Amino acid sequence: MKISTVLTDIEGTTTDINFVHKVLFPYARAHLPAFVRANAETPAVADCLQQVKASLEEPNARLDRVIDQLLAWIDSDTKATPLKTLQGLIWVQGYEQGDFTGHLYPDAHAGLQRWSEQGLKLYVFSSGSVKAQQLLFGYSDFGDLTPLFSGYFDTNTGQKREAEAYHNIAQAIGVPAEEILFLSDIVPELDAAKAAGMQTCLLVRGEQPDNAAGHTQTDTFDSINPGSQP
Repeated sequence: MKISTVLTDIEGTTTDINFVHKVLFPYARAHLPAFVRANAETPAVADCLQQVKASLEEPNARLDRVIDQLLAWIDSDTKATPLKTLQGLIWVQGYEQGDFTGHLYPDAHAGLQRWSEQGLKLYVFSSGSVKAQQLLFGYSDFGDLTPLFSGYFDTNTGQKREAEAYHNIAQAIGVPAEEILFLSDIVPELDAAKAAGMQTCLLVRGEQPDNAAGHTQTDTFDSINPGSQP
């Protein structure tokens, strides 16, 4: 079955992971306490704070306690959905103020442009919130690339190392899993996508990972041609 759709990860796949860990995360950490205190009553932030309290099993936790937990999650790189949502909201100001632009590998930019022109549908699946994804591509090094994409998925859809998430994505897109090519630099994510019936490709941006058998491998988008996938 021919590939009609490409689903891509961000960190380590389209984007240097150092941009996330050395630019975005420190920015969010520095601005999170003031942002949360200033916006605690707004619906989006209030909902995130309730989720943190539920995770702590402390429904009456004070705001400082919640902020401390959010900062601890940042420090431990915990992929908690309320944290990801808040980070996305904080990064809005950074992008809009021009404090940084969204890093994209040149080969990833060229590949996404090429596939879009070929008529392939492009989607994103990242542990970062949908808002954060849209910001990165909307304020990318190459300008606003959001018109290239048909949709975005985050951990609200499911965990990236569980096949159920990929089943959910295929169902949401309305495309058979066999027609979807998933790109990632993380083997367990590729394993989960493959278990859901998707075709897979490992992006090796650094060291060659272990246990990558069963997945197509490359170090550049230039060598990926979804239209010719069997």
